[in-house]
Amino acid sequence: MLASMLKRVAVCALTAVCVVSCAKQNKQPFYSTGVVYCSESNPVTFNPQLDTSSTTSDATSHQLYDRLLDFDPDSGRIVPSLASSWLVSDDGLTYAFQLRRDVEFHNTDYFTPSRNFNASDVLFSINRWRLPTHPFHNVSNGSYPYFESLGLADNIANVERVNGYRVEITLKRRDSSFLANLATDFSVILSQEYGSQLFKEGNPSQIDQLPVGTGPYKFESFRKDSYIKYLHHENYWRRDINASANGLTENIDEGMEGNTEDNTKDNNEELGVANADTSVKQLIFDITPRSSLRLAKLMTGECDATAFPAQTELEVIRNREDLTLAEKPGLNIGFWAFNTQRAPFDNPNVRRALAIAIDKNTLLEAVYFDSASRAKSLLPAASWAYQNDADDTAYNPVLARRLLAEAGIEPGFSMTIWAMPVERAYNPNAMKMAELIQRYLREVGVEANIVTYDWKTFRRHLQEGLHDSVLIGWSADNGDPDNFYRPLLSCGAIPSGTNRAMWCDKDYDRLINEALKTEDLDKRRAIYHQVNRLMFERLPLVPIAHAYRYQAYRNEVKGMTINPFGGVRFGGVEKVL
Repeated sequence: MLASMLKRVAVCALTAVCVVSCAKQNKQPFYSTGVVYCSESNPVTFNPQLDTSSTTSDATSHQLYDRLLDFDPDSGRIVPSLASSWLVSDDGLTYAFQLRRDVEFHNTDYFTPSRNFNASDVLFSINRWRLPTHPFHNVSNGSYPYFESLGLADNIANVERVNGYRVEITLKRRDSSFLANLATDFSVILSQEYGSQLFKEGNPSQIDQLPVGTGPYKFESFRKDSYIKYLHHENYWRRDINASANGLTENIDEGMEGNTEDNTKDNNEELGVANADTSVKQLIFDITPRSSLRLAKLMTGECDATAFPAQTELEVIRNREDLTLAEKPGLNIGFWAFNTQRAPFDNPNVRRALAIAIDKNTLLEAVYFDSASRAKSLLPAASWAYQNDADDTAYNPVLARRLLAEAGIEPGFSMTIWAMPVERAYNPNAMKMAELIQRYLREVGVEANIVTYDWKTFRRHLQEGLHDSVLIGWSADNGDPDNFYRPLLSCGAIPSGTNRAMWCDKDYDRLINEALKTEDLDKRRAIYHQVNRLMFERLPLVPIAHAYRYQAYRNEVKGMTINPFGGVRFGGVEKVL
C-alpha cells in the first residue's frame, strides 16, 4: 500500500514538474539569483506582533526583524540579540537590558533612517502592544493575540528608557517565562522613527504593510498569491559581529544582582546563528499552496527550499541525491478541541465520550505515517516538564455510547468538525483526520459534518466561536511549558483566539499562574503534572500528536537549519552553485 502511495506521489510530482518547467522558462530571471523558498500561503500581515500563524512568522520574524533576545536553535538556551546583556534583580521583578550599538535599520524606497537602533525603538515596540493609550495600539485593528493570550501586558508595570542604550522593564509579579517570551517570533523590534514619520503623514498602518526592521533582509515587494521579494540588508549587524565588541562590556548600574548573562564573548556560535556575511542578494517567497507543486518546484530547482513537505512526499525527497531532508522532533501539539461554550460540549462527560470514541493510534498511522508520537498531554517529550506517565484516553466505543446516552445524547446527534485548510507540522492533513473521526463517531451514533474555509475566514470564524469542534494545533514559540498551557487553555487566551476550546477554568488558571512564581524546575514540573491531571479529568481538548518537523531543500543551499521555536530563518543561508 505504501509503495502504491509513493508511486502516486511520484506521478503527481512528475506531472507538476512538466507544468513548472514551462512556467520556469518565463520566470528564469526572477529565480536565477538568491534563495527561493516555496511558501504555502500568504502572510496575514508583515508584523508578527499582530498574528500568531506560522505563515506570518515565517515570512517576517527572522527575515525582517530582530528581538531583544533569541533562542539558540540547538540548545534552546536564551542568547543575546539586540540586547547584548541583561541582569535580573533578586526579587525577579526588574530586568535591565544593555542594548547593542551600531545596529542599522533598513534603508528602503519608502523610508530612510537618520539614526541607528536605540532604546526609543524598544519602548515604541513594547508599548505599542501593551498600552491602549499608545498612538499605534489600535492601528491595524489593534489586536496582539500572542501577548493577549499570555496576559503579558497586565504584568508589566513599567518600561523605562534609562539612557540611549539601556532599558529597564519592571514586572508586577514574578514570571519565570518572561525572558523566553521576549525571545519569541512575536517580540520583534520596530522603528520608532519610521512610526513617527508615518503618524505625521496620517498613514500609520503602513508600518505593518511596508515593514522596516533590523533583520538580514529588507522588504521589496509583495504580490498576493504569487510572491514576496526581499533584498539583502547590506549593513546587517550580525555580518561583522566578531570584528568588534561594540561596547558590549559597558557596565550596568550597581545594585542589580541575581541571574546574569555574561555575553562579552559575543560570537556567532553563542548567538545561535550562522555567519550572516552571505553572497545571497535576494530572498523570494514563492507562494505555492499545493504541496505536490511545491515538491515539483523543489525538484526542478525553481525553489531552493520548501515549506511543509507532505508526509507522503518524504520518501520521495529522501531518495533524491540532489535534495536534503532535515528532520527534528517538534515542539508542537496537534489536538481536537471542543467548543466548551456550546451545549452539549460544555458537559465533560460528552467530551469524554467523543474522546474515547476515536482510536488515536489509527489517526497517527493514517495521517502522520510514523513521523509523530502519540500525545498524552500538551507537552512533547522534548520539554523539561514532560510527564511520561500522564493519563491518556483509550479507544472504547462501548463506554462512549453509554456516556452519550447518560448525557441525553440521542443516536443521530449532529455536530461539526472544523478541519484546517492548510498543512501544518502538527497536523499535515486535517481533512483526512476529520474524515477518520467522522467514521468513528458514526459508530457511536454521532453524525459529524466536516467544515472548512479559506485560512483567513477559518481563523476568523473560530475566534467568533462558530465551531462545535476543531482539528488544529500549536507550535511552541519558546521552550517554556507555559507557552503551551497558557495560550491554549487559559481564560485570558479566549479573546485573543488561541484558546480554541474557549475553555475557562479557575483551577487551571490558578495552577499555571502558580508555576510562574518559582524558578525551581522541580516545583514547576510538579505543578504541571497537576495541570495534566486536571485536563484529563475535564478534557477541553484531546491531545493527538507531537509531530516531527521537516525541512526540504536543495543540496546547494548551505546553512539552513530547523528552528524548533518557530519561523524559518534565512539569515546566514547561502546558495553555492
